[in-house]
Amino acid sequence: MVSLLKTRPYGVRIAKYFDFIKGTPAISSLDTKETGGKTLNKQDREPQPPTLAGLALFLGFDSREQFEHYERNGRFRNQLKMGRLMIEAEYEKRLHQQSATGAIFALKSLGWKEPADDTLKKAFPATIHIKVTASGPKIATHEKDVEL
Repeated sequence: MVSLLKTRPYGVRIAKYFDFIKGTPAISSLDTKETGGKTLNKQDREPQPPTLAGLALFLGFDSREQFEHYERNGRFRNQLKMGRLMIEAEYEKRLHQQSATGAIFALKSLGWKEPADDTLKKAFPATIHIKVTASGPKIATHEKDVEL
């Protein structure tokens, strides 16, 4: 998807955001034969998860509302929609991890709904009436009530 974005003007900036959040390695000069005196020892900037707010800030928007308004009405709305979809795809990937609670919350805030909630509410009535009926012999309350 990122390569498709790079063919469009605003898409280049969105692709740069996804490159930016990968982090950058720091190079230190340690004497190793494998790398000619340089080796990667740590991240200069740690990788970050993709977020909608992060994308909006990277693109220069002042607020999420401004981003969403431009996404609905702006000249490059298709590229912004694709950027949003790429972020949703990243959250969706996290649903397959052990703890997906954060991803579920993020996807719900992006408009996802759980269809199971609606179908369960329709399947069951609001109130359930329980009627107890007696069957078999009467239960003895005292040993004198028992006949042998």
